[in-house]
Order: sequence, then C-alpha cells, then structure tokens
Amino acid sequence: MNKIIFEGVCTAVITPFTKDGIDYAAFEKQIDFQIANGISALCVLGTTGEAPTITDEEYESVAKFAYDKIAGRVKFILGSGSNCTKKAIEKSVLAQKLGADGLLVVTPYYNKCTQKGLVKYYNDICDNVDIPVLCYNVPARTGVNILPQTMAEIAEHKNIGGIKEACGNMEQICETARLIKDKTALYSGDDNLNLAMLAIGSKGLISVVSNLLPKEVSTVNNLFMSGKPIEANELHERLLPVIDIMFCEVNPIPIKRAIELVGLGQGIVRAPLTELEPEHTAEMIKIFKDFGIKLKENV
Repeated sequence: MNKIIFEGVCTAVITPFTKDGIDYAAFEKQIDFQIANGISALCVLGTTGEAPTITDEEYESVAKFAYDKIAGRVKFILGSGSNCTKKAIEKSVLAQKLGADGLLVVTPYYNKCTQKGLVKYYNDICDNVDIPVLCYNVPARTGVNILPQTMAEIAEHKNIGGIKEACGNMEQICETARLIKDKTALYSGDDNLNLAMLAIGSKGLISVVSNLLPKEVSTVNNLFMSGKPIEANELHERLLPVIDIMFCEVNPIPIKRAIELVGLGQGIVRAPLTELEPEHTAEMIKIFKDFGIKLKENV
C-alpha cells in the first residue's frame, strides 16, 4: 500500500478571521486545542479553511504559521488543489517546501474535466512532489465525481496517499473501497458517514465537527478500532444532532458560529459566505445544551 498520511481523525481546521485579516491568536488557540484533545492530523486551508477566499500572500503566511505551531506534534496536511493543473502543481510544490506532510487536492471545479482528465491531473501533481497526495472527491461542490475505477487507476501512483471521499453515495464508496484496497487509503470526508466507512475499511475521518468536539469525534474512531463497535455507535449516534446542525447551512458557516459560541474565536466568514441565520443559531444553542457543550458567557 502507498504511504498513509494518518490514521484516526484529521480536523479540517477553520481559518479564523478578523475584519481585516487572519486571527492568528485564535488560530494558535485552535491548533493547541485540537492537539490536546487527541487529533491525529490537521488539514489547513481546505474547504472548511475557506481556501477560495485566501490570497496568495495569506496562503503562505497561514501555512508557515501552522507548520511552526503544529511543530511536528501531529501530521500537517495542506490544501493545494485548483481548477488549473499548473496552479495546483505550483501550490503543491510550495506546500511541500512549507513543510506539509501531505496534500489535500480537490478535483478540478467549474471548468471540470473527464475521468481521463482526473487521472492526468493527479498524476501530473504527484510527479512534481515527494509527499503523499490525498484526492478529494466532493462532487456536490465541484461538479466532478471520481468514479471507483478511476480512483483505482489514480491509486497506482506511488505518491497517492488516499482519497477523502465525500460523494455521499455509499454504494459508490463501497466499490471504491474494494478497488483501492491494498493500494491506498480510504478516508471519510463526511462526519455522518464516518462509522459506516470505518466498517468497510476506512483509515479515518477528515472532520468538520472535530473543530468543536475533537475528543469525542476521535473517541468514536478509537473505540471502533479497538474492537468496541457498539460503544462507538452509541457515541456516534449521540453526536448526530451536532453533526446535522453543523451542515444546516453551507460549511463552514455553522462551524464558525459554533466556535464563536464556545469562545474559541470569532465567527467571521468571508464573502460570499454570510453569518448563520438567527433561527439556526437558536437551534444550535439548544442542541449544544442538550449535548452538554459549555457555551461562553452571555450566550
């Protein structure tokens, strides 16, 4: 099997903003909070990190800051995908130079490509780096779906470290798992499908919800991998209302609001994203109270 970047839970970490730039104090707080609560890896500047609204200067600055603060305590994965192969290669080469242990590379979006184009896209990127590349399949956002046979072909490259599978179709995911078995790793890109994907051989989860509950999300995986599926399922079921409310609007709008509610940072998102609607905030507060999540004062 190709190199595995991590096993367990990787947090697709938010990028905290101020009104004028990056909130580095909150970012450091979030990194330390994640590592202290058992996360195996941190994915910086992915979808949840609002990469599409990050400038080139901010990309390098945020990546350098994350590398310094993570300091080798967990694996550091950096988003580097694009709808332009040349740009994706440039970002991937830069990410490797900035110290990333692995790359999260989303499929080309908007202009899209064929299945043949996907194979060439990932091969071209992998040919230019020496660290593992995670393919990111999220067709609801990109309009492109990595089909199982295509992923099996992509997985032949020695630098492919796995697939973050967020297509939402368990029939397709099961077929992908079968075809890439012994070639590369499968990771869940959907919090709600984590347990189901562990059951078919997933190596872990790249999670949004672990921004808020890293210990609990990691415990689900630890219980399952230690031969306690019933206990894992009980905790996963308890987490489901929290998971659901984190996707009541476009990610990362809800998780940014959640982080603000518990005092881990401001809830600022960049346009065209907007603040969480008041009725969803009220529902979120109720769910948090039912779960036992401690809110900051004056909420």
